[in-house]
Amino acid sequence: MAELVLQVDSLDLEGRGIARSEGKVVFIAGALPGERVRAEIIGRKPKFDRARLIEVLQESPLRVRPACPHFGLHAGACGGCSMQHVDARAQVAIKQRVLEDALWHLARLRPQRVLRPIEGSPWGYRHRARLAVRYVAKKGGVLVGFHERGSSYVADMHECRVLPPRVSRLLPPLRELVGALSLRERLPQIEVAVGQDGRKERIVLVVRVLQAPTEDDRAKLDAFASLHDVAIWLQPGGPHTAAPMNAQQQVELVLSLPEFDLALPFQPTDFTQVNHRINEVLVRTAVRLLDPHPGERVVDFFCGLGNFTLALARRCDAVLGIEGSDELLARAEAAGRRHGLAERTRFLGRNLFEWQMADWEQTTATFGPVDRVLVDPPREGALAVARVLAATPSPPQRVVYVSCNPATLARDCAVLVHEGGWTLAAAGVVNMFPHTSHVESIAMLEPPRSTTAPRDGAC
Repeated sequence: MAELVLQVDSLDLEGRGIARSEGKVVFIAGALPGERVRAEIIGRKPKFDRARLIEVLQESPLRVRPACPHFGLHAGACGGCSMQHVDARAQVAIKQRVLEDALWHLARLRPQRVLRPIEGSPWGYRHRARLAVRYVAKKGGVLVGFHERGSSYVADMHECRVLPPRVSRLLPPLRELVGALSLRERLPQIEVAVGQDGRKERIVLVVRVLQAPTEDDRAKLDAFASLHDVAIWLQPGGPHTAAPMNAQQQVELVLSLPEFDLALPFQPTDFTQVNHRINEVLVRTAVRLLDPHPGERVVDFFCGLGNFTLALARRCDAVLGIEGSDELLARAEAAGRRHGLAERTRFLGRNLFEWQMADWEQTTATFGPVDRVLVDPPREGALAVARVLAATPSPPQRVVYVSCNPATLARDCAVLVHEGGWTLAAAGVVNMFPHTSHVESIAMLEPPRSTTAPRDGAC
């Protein structure tokens, strides 16, 4: 393939440098804005090319030396991070630009106010991880870690700087453990979940097993758990089959929100935010932006474990959490009872990707007029919910939208603004995943002013 000298203008949503050659976009992994690079074209498409970085001819001041020895563009490099070569503060600014570009280019929107980024420690933050496991005889046995960059192979890792230090130190002994098991070739992954158990931080390792472990296997797993002070669960099928290997491995993990005096129990395979410290700030920020008052009613779409629902219940009279997973709803409801919030919280199971105006009307008829709405969808976004909110003649006074995908956030905000006459009052980034190109964000929207007068009796 051809070699080119290119000037890098910006980054894409995957953290690749964007350059242009003869009017055609070229994506270059590892290149940074402002750099002049020599690159080799490795793939051509009708609208863009992909290139491999060969040499940086003019280096960006944003470039730093990666802290992790497994990071890079070389063969076998770990693919868990994509931006360790970028200064940590600059990563946040780049993600802010990605969000603003997505809102403008995909939705023709600019927020009235850009929120201060939510950020924290860039290391040791990842409280959830799915580690791949492979037995590779020619590489000396078992590999445990993230996949190689752009590959299905498992990286040869001995540490990980974004995992909590205790978890990082487990990587070498985990390799030895799996190598000693009879089912080492039938054990494809280990899921890590870190949470609180009382005042103590606990680590649960959920081991995916494709065949039943022998008694000798169980003894070795039990000994490992005792030696390293972790709990081991076995998962023979889907996530719902995960269970403690024995009574000694039973622990209750909780997600803490100390500002709201909340501790939300969760199972190791449940969805929770990866970065617990940032989650605390995110919940605080979302509640502040939504600004619920006593006497008001709030709906929390895609409520999950009740991460936002129960915090909101500390500030207003009633919150309805709506979610598609019955298991998560059951845990959210139990957490509400545990914290004395049962009278202020209700939960409803619905497929929110098929939400319709009739569902909204039925909700307001049974729950009461809705004053404020929080939306926290998966990457697919909340298009059906946005369409209903844009069309309803009785919209809430404010919506706060927490997003893990700038593209679907932009699409859904465009529906509210261009179809419903709403205003994008504020938006900003949440650096939930430092050193990756993942962009979490939060936006606040308000309906046309003629619809925002307070209802009778509302405080």
